[in-house]
Order: sequence, then C-alpha cells, then structure tokens
Amino acid sequence: MNDGPGTTYHERLGVPLRWWAQGTMAVAILWLTVVVSVPGPTAWIVTGVALVALAACLFWYGDARVVVEDGWFRAGRARIEAKYVGDVSALDAEQTRLVAGRDADARAYLLLRPYLKRAVQVEIVDPADPTPYWLVSSRHPDALAGAITTLPRES
Repeated sequence: MNDGPGTTYHERLGVPLRWWAQGTMAVAILWLTVVVSVPGPTAWIVTGVALVALAACLFWYGDARVVVEDGWFRAGRARIEAKYVGDVSALDAEQTRLVAGRDADARAYLLLRPYLKRAVQVEIVDPADPTPYWLVSSRHPDALAGAITTLPRES
C-alpha cells in the first residue's frame, strides 16, 4: 500500500476479475452472433472493436485511486488538505449502504464502487466547502481511515 517516501496509503479501486470474465464472455457471444449473420472479416473487426472498448471501459472505471500522502488525501480526481479533514470512520457494509442510500446527503462527495461493500466516511471541516463529507470505497477501510487520521493537521 505504500507507494513512495511521502505516501502513507495508496489503493487502486480496480474492477474484480469476474467483470473481466463476464465482459469477455459477452464479447464472445457478440462474435458468435455477428459471425453467423455477417460474412467475411466484418465479424472479427466488430469483435476486435468491442474487445478494445470493453478493456478501455474496465481500465478507466477501475483506475480510481485513493492516496494519502504529504498532508493530502486524494480520492479519484478530488483532493483535500489534511487541515480540512475532521472525523474519519471506517464503515462496515451495512453502514456504507445506509450512508450511501437512505441517510445520504446530496452535497457529499462519493467515490463508490459497487463491487466494494465497505467504505470510509471523511468529515470535511472547511467552512468554504459545502461538502459535508466524503464517502470513499476501499478494500481496506481500516487501514485507509488510520492513514487519514495520522495525517499532520496544521492550522
């Protein structure tokens, strides 16, 4: 999870292997459908384009990164300085479901992945920021919460 000298936590929210397997099976079904109905190399071209599109989409969706380093917390494209971070809570699956659903605040920043059932809730204490908290999926929410909690907070 360490990625460098100033990094205390690094996680890539990559898609699970079963998504790759299911996507490959879908492309195979597409190939079978097209090869029966269209003669010549067209089926291979269509299948190749579909396979490249599948890989691009899965890599893009799974490339979200959660990083704690050098006084900053970064989740996806968002980042916040440690001095604006309040309470940090590692949530179990049920708590995550509630905070992301029934008890959600529409102003919150969410970096959620459906294949990760647990998350970390990070309170934002910046008076200029209307975002009350960040909810970030993680495979290791306790380690992420610990890394965020140990960030040096200067006023």
